Amino acid sequence: MNAEPTTLVDSYERAFPYLRLSITDVCNFRCEYCLPNGYSCDSKPKFLTLDEIRRLVTAFAGLGVWKIRLTGGEPSVRKDFPEIINLVSQIPGIENMAFTTNGYRLLANAQKWYDEGMRNLNVSIDSLNREMFHKITDHDRLDDVLAGVEKALTIGYEAVKINVVLLRGLNDDALDSFLDYVKQRPVTVRFIELMQTGDNLEYFKKRHLSADILREQLLQKGWVENIHVNGAGPAVNFTHPDYQGSIGLIAPYSKDFCLGCNRLRITSTGDLRLCLFGEIGIPLRDLLQRDDQIQELQTRVLKQLNYKKSSHFLDQGLTGLLPNLSSTGG
Repeated sequence: MNAEPTTLVDSYERAFPYLRLSITDVCNFRCEYCLPNGYSCDSKPKFLTLDEIRRLVTAFAGLGVWKIRLTGGEPSVRKDFPEIINLVSQIPGIENMAFTTNGYRLLANAQKWYDEGMRNLNVSIDSLNREMFHKITDHDRLDDVLAGVEKALTIGYEAVKINVVLLRGLNDDALDSFLDYVKQRPVTVRFIELMQTGDNLEYFKKRHLSADILREQLLQKGWVENIHVNGAGPAVNFTHPDYQGSIGLIAPYSKDFCLGCNRLRITSTGDLRLCLFGEIGIPLRDLLQRDDQIQELQTRVLKQLNYKKSSHFLDQGLTGLLPNLSSTGG
């Protein structure tokens, strides 16, 4: 792993070696906690181009970022997604590249993406029950998604993770099924607390459930909480000697959650978000037009980092600019 410290350090002495780069906010799923009515847009969006992505990642790599996650929406809806993978994988300084997907194109494209340089992926699977998966996502594709995960494991992806949004009354009884799933698979299943966004207050009140409930269940079953690994993000990970896989919990409403923040975000149209729930977006796109703008871009990013707040303040109901999780990559 990169031994050089990042120069991206805020006023609270938090370092940011990790960049989440949204390449589209389009998604073909209709997950009821994110886009229950499907994706819609008033006009055709102009997402970052290949050259803009190259300049952006080059600038952040020059500031010490060594981990990039491509997000959406659903990243694979972009026809040039393989080209984006290849481009980012070859930028000096980027040692870890991952992407988050709903998995609907994984089975058909896992090998192609691997060949282009992708080695790590997160797949959103909110239930291993076919009917419940269909209810949550509005798509009856669980078998195809799971087959895609198996394909990725066979190919040899270095890290395969499954994201599960914890939903009261829907999948809050799913822990045992996922424990069975990781028994013989080197997969990390991460349960993520539902977060309030600009348009889901009623749903949030109905479905939010603290991850502490799962933590107690894991401890009772003999699972052990692991020491946090640098660059691993906010998940608290648990392992068990009888299981190949592991379980992670992401609890944004827990005390001191933001103390370990290590990532910045870029929207699909080139705005810097210091926090997923930040109140402002800092435009960067004007500095992505020429290669000789990279130093100026880096200066702007470093200056803005001084304004990063200590917390997201979600416990106060402040959701910032985020209308839904698809808009900034979650």
